[in-house]
Amino acid sequence: MDSKRLFLFNTILFFSITVNTAFAQVIAGPMPGHVELRTAKIWVEVKPGSAVELWYWKKNEPASAKQLGKKTPVDSWFAPVTFDIVALDPNTTYEYAVVAGFSSKKPAKADGEFTTLELWQYRKPAPDFSFLTGSCSYFNEPKFDRPGIPYGKDSSIFVSMAKENASFMLWLGDNWYTREVDFFSKWGLWYRASRDRSLPILQPFLRSMPHYAIWDDHDYGPDNGDKSYKFKETSRDVFVNYWANPTYGQDGKGIYSTVNYGDCDFFLMDDRYFRSNDDMAAMAYGQPNPDKRMWGTVQMDWLKNALLHSRAPFKFIVTGSQTLNLSSPYDCLQNYPAEFNELMAFLSAEKINGVLFLTGDRHHSEVIRYDRLSDYTLYDITSSPLTSGVAKVSGKDKENPNRIPNTLVEAQNYTRISLSGKPKERKLTVEFIGVSGNKLTEWSVTEQELKNK
Repeated sequence: MDSKRLFLFNTILFFSITVNTAFAQVIAGPMPGHVELRTAKIWVEVKPGSAVELWYWKKNEPASAKQLGKKTPVDSWFAPVTFDIVALDPNTTYEYAVVAGFSSKKPAKADGEFTTLELWQYRKPAPDFSFLTGSCSYFNEPKFDRPGIPYGKDSSIFVSMAKENASFMLWLGDNWYTREVDFFSKWGLWYRASRDRSLPILQPFLRSMPHYAIWDDHDYGPDNGDKSYKFKETSRDVFVNYWANPTYGQDGKGIYSTVNYGDCDFFLMDDRYFRSNDDMAAMAYGQPNPDKRMWGTVQMDWLKNALLHSRAPFKFIVTGSQTLNLSSPYDCLQNYPAEFNELMAFLSAEKINGVLFLTGDRHHSEVIRYDRLSDYTLYDITSSPLTSGVAKVSGKDKENPNRIPNTLVEAQNYTRISLSGKPKERKLTVEFIGVSGNKLTEWSVTEQELKNK
């Protein structure tokens, strides 16, 4: 290459990098995802075609800063990015910052921080900790919303949540709401996730703690969506790209996973990808219809083995739809009796202790009990809504005998769940928290109450 052509090439290259950096921008985040003993995931969304850099260092040790860089495709519709940080030290706080555009200069200040897990096993009692959970987060977009009173309510709830000293947030589905303009196209599904994730009110909360998620129908696709949804694979791609869970299903199917924290195991279920249509007959020839399933046979087999493998005194089965509510007029695992009966029989036969359910969807919060003949009582902790409209209970559900007294919350709220106490005397406390951070009600259960006698 002669000198003129080399000069021209370098000029064009310099110009393209300069233009790219000038127009690079962070659209949403950063947000910590799955954090382990020696690894962590940091999520961020930038403009397609942008270069983006993650810097991280031990807190108060800026000289130890390291950097990771990625380049997003210029021809993609949206550009979420997840950085995998490795070779960290356990129980250590790290600061991090995201820079749109490549630079060799460390940022002047951190965007946030995360703390790796403590290696407490075989060394000391399990740590006390708390986490947040909630479901049903609707953000208004008037030109595409249905006519009438706006469905999205006070988003300042995320300001209160950002102030919590919690170990992580667990989103219980309907984390954004697709509309008719969204769920009939692949682009629409990507647009809704990107648009809602980018809202300014969310950003401090996203940075404040690690986040995990499952989905339900509205962030999967249309209302009451099931396995027949034609864009289910696109929905899965969107979910994988907008969250930073440890894993997403097996063999590229579904989004189920396991999270371990302290002395708790969380089984993140997928109640949509494998789901039969709600209108399929629950009974066939006087017997539970074996074809009507919410989780599907593959996921149920995974759940059984994962429960058997767990040694945690608290085992949370996390799913979008309620599971134990006999009075619910809406979709519930009880409406899939073949699967419900299979799970109940398994828990009894294998004497699985410590099981609780975490659910969303209902647009109110409550704790439902399910008494079994010779086994400990099961509980379903429902947390909803974050910002969507409130649905007050009615009909036979209004005086539900299986609802724990004084746990019904018919208002916007999130849930704070705390684990505390000595080994074999651990206590779980559930607090439903209002928009301004005020406690609305609480309920608790002990480790010993979740054991077979």
